[in-house]
Amino acid sequence: MIAALVISVIAIVGMIICVFAFPVLKIGKFQMQTFWFAPLIGAVLLLSLGLVDAKMVFSSMIASTSVNPLEILAIFISMVFISVVLDEVGFFKYLASVAVQKSNNSQLTMFVLLYFIVSVLTIFTSNDIIVITFTPFIIFFCKNTKINPLPYLIGEFVGANTWSMLLIIGNPTNIYLATSYNIDFLDYLTHMAIPTFLAGIVSLAVMLILFRKYFKVPLTSSLEHDHIIDKTIFSVSLVLLIICIILLSISSWVGLSMWLIASISACILLVFVIVYCSFQKKEAFILKESLMRLPFNLIPLLLSMFVIVLTLHSYDVTTYFYNILNTNQPILSYGLSSFVVANLINNIPMSVLYVDIIENFSEISRQAIFASIISSNIAAFFTPIGALAGMMWMGILKKNDIPFSFGKFTFYGAIIAIPTLFASLGGLYLSFFLMG
Repeated sequence: MIAALVISVIAIVGMIICVFAFPVLKIGKFQMQTFWFAPLIGAVLLLSLGLVDAKMVFSSMIASTSVNPLEILAIFISMVFISVVLDEVGFFKYLASVAVQKSNNSQLTMFVLLYFIVSVLTIFTSNDIIVITFTPFIIFFCKNTKINPLPYLIGEFVGANTWSMLLIIGNPTNIYLATSYNIDFLDYLTHMAIPTFLAGIVSLAVMLILFRKYFKVPLTSSLEHDHIIDKTIFSVSLVLLIICIILLSISSWVGLSMWLIASISACILLVFVIVYCSFQKKEAFILKESLMRLPFNLIPLLLSMFVIVLTLHSYDVTTYFYNILNTNQPILSYGLSSFVVANLINNIPMSVLYVDIIENFSEISRQAIFASIISSNIAAFFTPIGALAGMMWMGILKKNDIPFSFGKFTFYGAIIAIPTLFASLGGLYLSFFLMG
């Protein structure tokens, strides 16, 4: 048991060290992120040393159950693919440029418009994609207009990681935590609507107060409109995304698994782009770039954490945590504890761990799971460790010479995240009270 615990802890600590010490491994022109190295090595050691039953791990990964990491990965990567294609044809940048043009030289107006666009897009796509897409645009725009990028960067990041709570597809942690308890699309939405709207209102209000002095400076912009690169691919991608979301919302009624709906939608788009580019005799750069941007490094991270948590479960470590958290106030105990744990080990490992902890009981598991979902999203803007989105965001800022330290992140994060967390957990209490 001690060996298993030591390896598991070192694997998680190693992940955090990799993020900050050497986040990217470069070999010639090839480079890759390193955050998944330590968990993968830890999982391999646990399996090779016989500290966890390899047959149990394999059967768990292919079992037709809700806690199937392969199906969860299929949902997320499929939805990300559709979103990335939309981004590659210029849809997100086009909307951002429209917001700038409509701001009427007012920084306040531009901030609110960008926050609104980021929030809406996050709801229907993914917080990670929005962060990756909008951050470089904001940096470019602010440098060219000589305004402080701080309010817009933080506003974008907070908006992306707040409104990602609303739909089950907004964050991989939403998918993992919710599907592990067979919570379908509409059930998820009805319980998360009030917490998300309260979180959105509170976080926006805090930022408007926090950055009010920046908004007093007039905005001078000559930025031209971005355009959709390929309207045919754009139209097909957008229609497929809409149809996919509709089918996901009724998946429990039509008897189709969410992972199957998402995978088929992504495959249809993949085949369409290949055929379309062939007939039009166009270079399939949109498809190439989209495939290269898929979060494949999430696969070894999630599977490795799955192995580590199965190991902890086999030694009854998760039962120990269950005994601590099993109170008559699951929303508070799980909401606060998962928020802290996510900022110690990242929200994806936290989600895998908490699914196993919550499995130990049934009566109050729904409240606990929704509280953990809330924290898995809001934890992202408390410290950079809270989510992969934060790690990627900090990397983009560093690459573009934007000074933003760990301490500065946590300073603004605490001011915004703490009231937002309590507002959303309060909204969850209200949601369960209204629905019984």
